Amino acid sequence: MTTNTITAEADVNTAISDAEAARTRLDFAKSAPKVFRAIVGFDAAAREGLDPALVELIQIRASHLNHCAYCLHMHTNDARKAGESEDRLHMVALWREARHFFTPKEQAALALTEAVTLVADGGVPDTVYAEATAHFDDEELAHVLALILTINTWNRVALSTGKVAGTDERNG
Repeated sequence: MTTNTITAEADVNTAISDAEAARTRLDFAKSAPKVFRAIVGFDAAAREGLDPALVELIQIRASHLNHCAYCLHMHTNDARKAGESEDRLHMVALWREARHFFTPKEQAALALTEAVTLVADGGVPDTVYAEATAHFDDEELAHVLALILTINTWNRVALSTGKVAGTDERNG
């Protein structure tokens, strides 16, 4: 590691700490612990039986669409720790233009993620839903839908409460 790299990392860590210290919004987990635990339970149940790589791709794509830097940072790090490649992580936002990076099943999940996340823009098109049913059985599809719902909830909690990208309160 070069001196410049070490200095840059220290600057980023200082900026993250400063941003977190300046945060003045409520701590959702402390202010509504039963609600927070219910979302954690919903999230855990949604993930059951799903491929961990698919889970992260869904969470990353929804976080892109919702402009949630906090969750995007968290889930790209989780994906890296789980062995996801940098190439695929960089292509999630543009998966339609880089389909060869993703399996047909992953593409179906990403399309469904977009439709559900942006549901107010036109609902969930029959073609998107049909493609998802071609790749997931009913139980898997229910879990994928539940996961999409939970990440959208987490994105909204993080954005509403001013969570700072670069922090991960699961570790604190």
